[in-house]
Amino acid sequence: MPDFPPDRFDDLPLESGRVGAHRAPRSRAATWQLVGIGAAASVVLVVAGLIGLAAIDDRLELDIPVLTAPPSDDPDAPGEPGEPQPEPITDAADANLPEGFTITILDGTGSVGRGPQAQSALDARGWPVGTVTQAATADVEETVVYYTSADLEPVARGMVELLDGVADIELTDAFPGAPITIVLGTDYELRAAS
Repeated sequence: MPDFPPDRFDDLPLESGRVGAHRAPRSRAATWQLVGIGAAASVVLVVAGLIGLAAIDDRLELDIPVLTAPPSDDPDAPGEPGEPQPEPITDAADANLPEGFTITILDGTGSVGRGPQAQSALDARGWPVGTVTQAATADVEETVVYYTSADLEPVARGMVELLDGVADIELTDAFPGAPITIVLGTDYELRAAS
């Protein structure tokens, strides 16, 4: 075996904690610092990604909290102070409907019968129901009436009344070509045929 000349690393004191010539063992604080930096970097990247997606895609809405009162889920709550809520329109004869207006009913419960039952409630008041079908998902819990323009809000509120008040309303453009879309959830009770 070759014999190497002695150098300054041969005579290190044992108290220095050095392993080999160049490394000391990593302390616990240094390990937790790396974990913290990794977690912070992950949060920054996720937030930046969401903001980037929101800028690219109009359908993604980020509700960034502002120091204001939280929004109310109550459809009867006023939107702006002093702004009167429109009266619900429950009869189709009372509404000024555009040509070709139809209502779409999507059953998001996975059961049979809720869609036709809701259609019957609307047919009784003269509303034109175009499509009654199953929704893309079968685990919807809350019934929502979606409407595509602000002038249809009274009609949407009327649909809520016709569905025994179990639905909420929401202005959206998620259903193009369907001015009113009702997505039935499990909160809409199936009534026995009488």
